[in-house]
Amino acid sequence: MSDEAVTGSAPDTAGAAGESVALWDRRRSIGMSLALAVLAAIALVAALYLARAFFVPLLIGILASYALRPVVDWLEAHYLPRPAGAALALVALTGSLSWVGYSLSDDTAAMIERLPEAARKLRQTMSVSRAGAKTPLQNMQEAASEIEGAAADAAQKPGRRAAAVRAPEPSDWLHNYVVTQSALLISVAAQAPIVLLLAYFLLASGVHFRRKLVHLVGPSLSRKKDVVRILEEIDLQVQRYLLATLMSNTLVGIGTWLAFEALGMEHAAVWGVAAGVLHFIPYLGSAAIVLASGVAAFLQFGSALHALAIAGVALLVAGAIGLVFMTWLQSRAARVNAAVLFIALLFVGWLWGIWGLLLGAPILAITKVICDRVEALKPLGELLGQ
Repeated sequence: MSDEAVTGSAPDTAGAAGESVALWDRRRSIGMSLALAVLAAIALVAALYLARAFFVPLLIGILASYALRPVVDWLEAHYLPRPAGAALALVALTGSLSWVGYSLSDDTAAMIERLPEAARKLRQTMSVSRAGAKTPLQNMQEAASEIEGAAADAAQKPGRRAAAVRAPEPSDWLHNYVVTQSALLISVAAQAPIVLLLAYFLLASGVHFRRKLVHLVGPSLSRKKDVVRILEEIDLQVQRYLLATLMSNTLVGIGTWLAFEALGMEHAAVWGVAAGVLHFIPYLGSAAIVLASGVAAFLQFGSALHALAIAGVALLVAGAIGLVFMTWLQSRAARVNAAVLFIALLFVGWLWGIWGLLLGAPILAITKVICDRVEALKPLGELLGQ
């Protein structure tokens, strides 16, 4: 073999080996990056779950500051100092919520006192309707119990009596869930002064935090202008979304109250407030109000026709305002994909319970607004969009 052939093949072999090593290093680097990203995501989810008593009040305070900022800006434009305007807006909000709670306290207490009686009546009604025949689920449970008893008898030694097979205790998951969510609700309510202070400082500071963020991008004037423009657009879109949501929920509450009052539903005002609050939860909140109001109407009137009328009116009010008014009002606000929103609600609801369902939609909308305005996050914004 000639010297040229030997010297020509050696560099090729060395080059192939180098490319193989480089490819292996690249794959290992990608694998390590993915593993670190997964671990970081797991750590983030664990932190959000374990520190939910901290994050929930924090997010409520931030969202309240975004919702009230246009009011404070308007007061400042009319020569009222910003700290005083922030205090006035928060006092008005707190006073309004306190007045509504005090006005409905008697009706709410009466509804809570009647809950055990309504539950017994509902159970009796369902028992009477099922008295004629067993459901397929009951037949399967009975067959499973018989098979379990036969297996226990076969496993016993001769001459020894088989122990009676005890029916499984009903699951207490609902009780545990209610206790957990009540504890979280009490924790957030106890931190209400902290939430108000946080919202006040955010409102009173004005553009202070925006200036801090602008200084972090460096001395470049063009980059500072881009950051200012992005922050202004984000603030505007988030305020539009929150104000549109608050207005639509208020209309849902008022419409439900007036409709139920006209139909003779007891405690119509409480139902209106519940409909307005639960309308923060897309799809699931309206479905819960429709179902609960239908059951309550059936227990009150004893007629399936009345129950269908009440449930239909609740669905009509929520659908009309949600599909017509919200579509017009949010035409220039963030629009989130329905499937992505539903999945996000399931995840945040699992993470934070009822508070997660209430905060999930605003958080996702704000995330989409930020992703749409930040160049590196635009692919994620397109994924979240319609």
